[in-house]
Amino acid sequence: MELKPIKIDVSNYPTELQPLLSGGKLYDSSCSTEARVIFIDKDGGYFLKSAPKGKLEREAINMRYFHSNGLSANVLSYVSTTEDWLLTEKIHGDDCISAKYLDQPKKLCDTLAERLVILHSLDFADCPMQNHTEWYLASAENNKQMGTYNKDEFPDSFGYANEGDAWAVVEAHNQILKNDTLLHGDYCLPNIILNDWKFAGFIDLDNAGVGDKHVDVFWATWSLFFNLHTHKYRERFIDAYGRDKIDEDVLRVVAAIEVFG
Repeated sequence: MELKPIKIDVSNYPTELQPLLSGGKLYDSSCSTEARVIFIDKDGGYFLKSAPKGKLEREAINMRYFHSNGLSANVLSYVSTTEDWLLTEKIHGDDCISAKYLDQPKKLCDTLAERLVILHSLDFADCPMQNHTEWYLASAENNKQMGTYNKDEFPDSFGYANEGDAWAVVEAHNQILKNDTLLHGDYCLPNIILNDWKFAGFIDLDNAGVGDKHVDVFWATWSLFFNLHTHKYRERFIDAYGRDKIDEDVLRVVAAIEVFG
């Protein structure tokens, strides 16, 4: 996680958040253009995320649920005015793109697989997001209509030549996706916090819910490729997770869905 020192006009922030923003060192730790994240170096540390109105509600709900199960940071405040604001405590540790983890790729790969097996074995009866698959497919269809197509961001292991080929797979085979597993939804290295190799928590849970485990498997193998710059850990991850639990046909459908954002 990269931290850039910043100065802000506190008066531009919701009244209830202003005291926390005053008197501490502030850093921009944003990793996308869709939301701004400020790290507040005060007390044990806090993160304040802001995004267009309504964009952080799902994440706030999911983080509260995951925190109640010891899997994420505590949500201190969710404020929705002209914008959304999500304030959370800092999880003690470092994300998995830290050099100390990337420098041991085999151990990292196995650790991610073992942690995912644990997540996917949890009871989800009280999860507030019970139909991730329906939401996931609806989001893909909406993105397709908006002209979103991001094939260049993904490894070319499934061979979709164009948008039409990918969407044909989605339409023909989306019914094979199940809704029977608690997901992170964006199981990538930057979203998993370890403390000296021990699991500390998940972040960026806006895509979490009860859905198909292959979504997390897809993102894990893609993130290993993207952050380690090689495909060599894909098979190792699948073996560590349990090859008998993975259906390559379902992964192909997930890959087709993901190119639509």
